[in-house]
Amino acid sequence: MSIAPHRPPMTVDRDVTHHTALDARLVEAVGGIRLLTLTSWPASLQAPFLASVARGRPVLPVLEYPKLDFTDTRRELAALSAQCDLSHPLGLYIQRSAHSWDLAAGLLESLGTAEVDRYSVELFGSPEQPLPGNGPSTREAARHFIQIAQELDHELLAPEEQVPVSATALQLQLQSDLDAFFESRIISVQLDPELISKAAAGPTRIRLRTSARFSAYDRAQLFHHEALVHSLTALNGREQPHLPSLALSSPRVTATQEGLATFAEQITGSIDIERLKRISLRTEAIAMAREGADFIQVFRYFCDAGQNNEESFASAQRVFRGVPATGGAAFTKDTVYLRGLVSVHTFFRHMLAEDRLQNCRWLFAGKMSLTDAIDFAPLFEEGILRPPRWLPHWVSRANGLAGMLAFSLFANRIRMDQLAAE
Repeated sequence: MSIAPHRPPMTVDRDVTHHTALDARLVEAVGGIRLLTLTSWPASLQAPFLASVARGRPVLPVLEYPKLDFTDTRRELAALSAQCDLSHPLGLYIQRSAHSWDLAAGLLESLGTAEVDRYSVELFGSPEQPLPGNGPSTREAARHFIQIAQELDHELLAPEEQVPVSATALQLQLQSDLDAFFESRIISVQLDPELISKAAAGPTRIRLRTSARFSAYDRAQLFHHEALVHSLTALNGREQPHLPSLALSSPRVTATQEGLATFAEQITGSIDIERLKRISLRTEAIAMAREGADFIQVFRYFCDAGQNNEESFASAQRVFRGVPATGGAAFTKDTVYLRGLVSVHTFFRHMLAEDRLQNCRWLFAGKMSLTDAIDFAPLFEEGILRPPRWLPHWVSRANGLAGMLAFSLFANRIRMDQLAAE
């Protein structure tokens, strides 16, 4: 990850007006590009497949995707992109965002074909992509966490870590947490019997699958990950008068969004090894699918890893969103969790070392990338972009955040291999 140099404040009233108009056109143009909604499988596919598994003769799910045409949308994206001043941070941001949305439109036009894999890799990366700092690949990191999770002595778990919580109970608990944080009903928690995943978050609503069972960690994870990152950045983005697209989940900010959300789990002590295992299993499954494994093989992989049939179906369908269930291609979005976590953790430590922790707070002013947070510094300083209205407690308490990051910076100097040799 490269960190751009700090730029001095500037006065750009005419440029701001110009790019505000372009951003409004961008928001209008991309309204129909609902990437996850249009690639996700309907809940109705689950029961027939699990029934075939129960009979001992699993049958590949058959999904007919809609034929979509975004020609007019992509033409508008190209037109407004051509009018961006790439020497200005707003122009660079809008041009990059338009390109990202164009790739997403191309992916949706290719639904049901292996071409989705190519677009997906360009948008989200691949399991073989190295982590920041020329580290190991995302797949190697995933295997590391899977191995640790498998070796964990489950007798070490506290009793409350082993008792499942119903969706109804979690709904009440999480709603209370959110109302207390926002001091009003800003985000509602709802039960959804049609949801395939265990939970899903929007700007003002978090849905829980009615039949799901949750762990003791899920309450904190949903609060810090879904609500206080995904929902909160959307709400803060709606407060921006000059850049309304900061309220949208542009595909190009996915890695930062998921990395920031997972980092929030980590720094608040809300993440557990089983959560890291689930994230890592998805990365390995994506690699398997791209190497030729079909939906049934990937489903069995999740089952063998300890997930029940319902959760294994939900995990496998994430891997095959938009691509043929016969193997050889995958929807690679879930590789961004580990890579994003490392990128955001590195960014926060770098900002501490440079005495620029303020940039970390700006990440919550809307849905942006790490690079955007740096490029937007003069716009925040001049008041063109507004600071976040809401901040998670762990971000607003600068001393505590600095303390944890400072220890992390120092701990990096310790060589574990040398300790093992002593």
